[in-house]
Amino acid sequence: MTTKLVFVHALSPLHAGTGQGSGVIDLPIAREKATNLPYLPGSSLKGPLRDSYTGARKDEIFGTASDNATGSAGFVQFSDLRLLCMPVRSLYGTFAWVTSPYILNRLAREIKDLFTENIPPSWIKTPDVEQCFVAANSALKSNLPKSAKHKDIYLEDLDFEYQADQAELVTQWVEWLKKRIFGDSPEWQTMFVERFCIVNDDVFSFLLNTATEITARIRLNDETKTVADGQLWYEEALPAESILTGLMLIAPPASKTEVGDSIKTELPRLWQKPIQLGGKATVGRGICRVIVK
Repeated sequence: MTTKLVFVHALSPLHAGTGQGSGVIDLPIAREKATNLPYLPGSSLKGPLRDSYTGARKDEIFGTASDNATGSAGFVQFSDLRLLCMPVRSLYGTFAWVTSPYILNRLAREIKDLFTENIPPSWIKTPDVEQCFVAANSALKSNLPKSAKHKDIYLEDLDFEYQADQAELVTQWVEWLKKRIFGDSPEWQTMFVERFCIVNDDVFSFLLNTATEITARIRLNDETKTVADGQLWYEEALPAESILTGLMLIAPPASKTEVGDSIKTELPRLWQKPIQLGGKATVGRGICRVIVK
């Protein structure tokens, strides 16, 4: 079995929904039960890739579907893709790619067996709630003199202190990530380095509830051109520039070398261009880059 690391970079807001919600938001996004972290179900990646595949071995690679439970699993499986970096409004640098120690520690646990060279530290120190870890050349830092009334970094309505002694730790992580997420663009690699930051897990949990995109949608009455009765609802989405990560498992049987060859040669073509993931495709949601390493 071969295991690959998958990154999904949202180019437009990403809605991986759970159906009708019971709270204020009518159509919320999927979240993990224990951590409340947004995620993209593996089926939401596998389905679009299967639809895009035009080769002769679609059923062998992706599996067959059946209404009477007689379908078979494919040789390629996908885990759920969990949030890695959340784009958050910043007073300096426009926005920040925000993550937390728990997110990175969990990723480190998964990649230690996939990559053997130059992997980042496997355990991240947790910042205090008023601290933010960024690289030394971060665009998120203020250039004004530090004072009791003026902090270094502002994300949403929160202010943070820059920790110079943690800049090297951030650099190790961001250098490793940038080559895999933006490997074909030096300009975007630089932008990622300048806007990557690590905050306290509790702060990150707060941002997960306040930095998602909430959109009010309506349906008009065709005759009056006013809102039809009961046709106002609210949808939640991960903002554009969100980055998620998961695993792809490839396990073709040794006896079917031709299937393995198809996976190696034909599958990578499916993510050479952006694809649509999740719901609300007709209103531009879910245009994403998929990167497999």
